[in-house]
Amino acid sequence: MLRHFGVLARNGRLARNSALNTQRRNAGGGFSHEYGVKKNKFVEEWNGRREITEKAFEVDGKNAMRIVFYAVAVPYFFYSWSRKEFEMKGDRRYKDMA
Repeated sequence: MLRHFGVLARNGRLARNSALNTQRRNAGGGFSHEYGVKKNKFVEEWNGRREITEKAFEVDGKNAMRIVFYAVAVPYFFYSWSRKEFEMKGDRRYKDMA
């Protein structure tokens, strides 16, 4: 004898029927073809551009300066700022660095 969700099932009949009759639920409640949902061409264009960003990206003087600024200057600013703060407080972490 099988127990299925606290209900006694004889010969597996009830367990088999309940397994066949369960609803499939998608996260967000999947849409069927009956709703007639149409794609928004602007959203589809944005998705396509987002997927090929690395192919469409071009480096020029303006982009190169931004990359250098955010990849070098900003991290160095935070490093120097934290180092000065450790130095002023006499923190042990500054002594470990020096």
